[in-house]
Amino acid sequence: MENPIEKLQHKIGELTETQRRVADYIIKHPLDVAFLTVDQLAGVVKTSTTTIMRLTFNLGYSGYSEFQKGLQENLRNQAAPQTRFEANIKGMEEDDLWGRYAEKQINNIQNTIEMISHETLEETQKMILSANRIICTSVRSGLPVAQYLTHGLNRLFGNTSLVVADVSDWVDNVVNMNENDLVITISFPRYARRIIDLSRTAKKNGVKIISITDSYSAPITTYSDLVLPCNASSIAFHNSVVSSIFIVDYIMSALAINYPDQTKKRLDKINSILTDINYHSLD
Repeated sequence: MENPIEKLQHKIGELTETQRRVADYIIKHPLDVAFLTVDQLAGVVKTSTTTIMRLTFNLGYSGYSEFQKGLQENLRNQAAPQTRFEANIKGMEEDDLWGRYAEKQINNIQNTIEMISHETLEETQKMILSANRIICTSVRSGLPVAQYLTHGLNRLFGNTSLVVADVSDWVDNVVNMNENDLVITISFPRYARRIIDLSRTAKKNGVKIISITDSYSAPITTYSDLVLPCNASSIAFHNSVVSSIFIVDYIMSALAINYPDQTKKRLDKINSILTDINYHSLD
């Protein structure tokens, strides 16, 4: 996703003096501008709404509303947690929380469904099936997604391991991987460098890489053979994992249903062992 602040900074030399004054205010006060109407912004910087509209046109936007939407999204996805939090709680009433949360997650999942094609999901399954070894990796907010996927794929195929990219031991795991292996990365803003380092190193060895991330412009996509984009925005300060869990849960379900010959026998064996050791409480 394009960063409106960076576009302003790159274009500022081409703007009129009045437009530069508006641009300078936006660059210095992005959080305020993200929630000001065009009339309010014009009042603050003492200019006309026409000047602001012309500025947004010069930046390639259809108008102030599109520019402001991009600014809001950038603040939520790229900014530090406290900045995201401030942006999200503006205008939010306490009794709106549950409804706002549910609406946000439903919209996130719907956006995710619209971004991922059936062909991409089928290719994902084929890449997982054909891999000799699979590594799932992430850090911080994405780590529960990687853990869940690792557990599910191990249940089905027994060839998957979890690697925490923040821990340097991943070098020992990746060094002997090759084109017959697969790395599945989960990467959200503000995009940890260690995940990118791991993926770049694996790619040099010819390893195939599937990325679950928030957009096609995320840094990890540079090294990815396949991208599964999902909306990770939340109503608070953090990256939401609801959409990414939705994706990996579907992948595990689809693999079990579509390829029963490869999965049923192993699942039966695992269940038999768990039954023998009285693993589950039936009380």
